[in-house]
Amino acid sequence: MMGSGELQAVILAGGKGERLRPFTDDRPKPMVPILEKPILEYQVRWLAAQGVKRVVMSCGYRHEVIQDYFGGGERFGVDIRYAVEDEPLGRGGGIKLAWNELAHSDAPVIATNGDIMTSFDLGAMLETHRRGNALASMLIVPFVSQYGIVDLASEDDGRVTGFRSEPVLPYWVNGGVYVLDQAVHAMLPDRGDHEESTFPQLAQQGKLLGFKSHTFWRAVDTIKDLTVVKEYLSKQLLNAFLNGAAVGSR
Repeated sequence: MMGSGELQAVILAGGKGERLRPFTDDRPKPMVPILEKPILEYQVRWLAAQGVKRVVMSCGYRHEVIQDYFGGGERFGVDIRYAVEDEPLGRGGGIKLAWNELAHSDAPVIATNGDIMTSFDLGAMLETHRRGNALASMLIVPFVSQYGIVDLASEDDGRVTGFRSEPVLPYWVNGGVYVLDQAVHAMLPDRGDHEESTFPQLAQQGKLLGFKSHTFWRAVDTIKDLTVVKEYLSKQLLNAFLNGAAVGSR
């Protein structure tokens, strides 16, 4: 059941980002900049705009870079605190450690991977979570293949009829944003991944809900991902500028 109280969030921000070197040689993966702002700043501002009042960063590798940049969160309109892992605890353990830094509340907790870019309506997800009577809800997004698809006339006919670049396949993938009831805290592992323990347990109990979203979403794992997100943000800025210019010219 969804409780009352201020919205709070945990961001998993300890990733090393091996595939994003050399950008991550001196900073954790979520601090890699896109249009001169780190990925984490987009997340924090998105959460603040959605009504989140407190954010706890679950940090490890190069955590001081995050703390030096965000401080107490005053510039971003949200209270920011930190939970630093002395040794890697896994994503489930990281959420559990950071949860201890949250203020006491009976409201659900938002948890998110620190390397994703999205702008969906969190309020709609919270409402779906409440109506679904779930203990946990997870954002799920369409599975877009990194490989192009070759279309054939038929299974028995080898004639090629066309090609599709980055097609959307009939599957859903974990989008890395979660709504977690307070009861989930005790179910999280002290060390390990919640997707390998907590979530399968909740799914078996019928208490895990998927929230479908077709809004822009991208996990930033590679240089190509950085490019895709940069192009998306540039387009958004251009559209906002052109729309503003159109309004101003009336």
